[in-house]
Amino acid sequence: MKLYDISKEIFSAAVFPGDPAPAFQPAQRLAEGGHCNLTQVTLGTHSATHMDAPWHFVPGGKTIDQVELSRCVGPCQVVEAQGLLEKTWAAAVLQRGVKRLLLKGQAQLSVEAAQELAQGGLLLLGVEAMSVAPDDDPAPVHRALLEREVAVLESIDLRQVPAGDYILLAQPLKYGGLDGAQVRALLVEGILEEA
Repeated sequence: MKLYDISKEIFSAAVFPGDPAPAFQPAQRLAEGGHCNLTQVTLGTHSATHMDAPWHFVPGGKTIDQVELSRCVGPCQVVEAQGLLEKTWAAAVLQRGVKRLLLKGQAQLSVEAAQELAQGGLLLLGVEAMSVAPDDDPAPVHRALLEREVAVLESIDLRQVPAGDYILLAQPLKYGGLDGAQVRALLVEGILEEA
C-alpha cells in the first residue's frame, strides 16, 4: 500500500487573484515565556487545496459542513487532461463508470462538460488548477457542478501520481455555515489489491 499526499502547503501555495493571502503570527512562544507554542492563522476558505461547497455559487446550497462525506471518500480515477475540456470528453470519461475523478494537468471544464459530468452522476471532481472553471467566467461551470452537489476539489497536486485507480480520502474541514474549506487530501494505491 502506498500513500500520496496530494495537498498543497497552505502558506506557500499560490492564491487566487483577489483572495486573502494566508498568514500567521505567534500567539504564544515557549522561547518567550509562554506556556506553549500557539499560533494564530488567518486565511480564505479557498486557500491552497480546498473544497467548494454548493453555497459558494448556489443560493441556498449546502454549506461545507453539510457536504456528504461519502462523496469525498472512495474509489477514484486519476486522468491526465489539459486545457478546456468539452462535453464529448466528459461523456467518454463517464462511460468508464468513474464516480470520483481527479484531473492531472492544468485542465478546466466547459459548461457543457460540467453539465455532462454532473448529470452523469459524478460524486467528486478534483483539479490541479486553482479553479475548475475558466478564470474569466467561473460561475456557470461551478453552478453546473454544485447545483447537483458534485464535490469540487481544487488546487490539488498530482505531479508525483501516475494516472490510474486509487482510493481517495479528501474530507473538508468542518467550518460551520461556510462556502468552502481546506482539505488534506490523500490517495491510497494498492489497497484494492490487498483486500
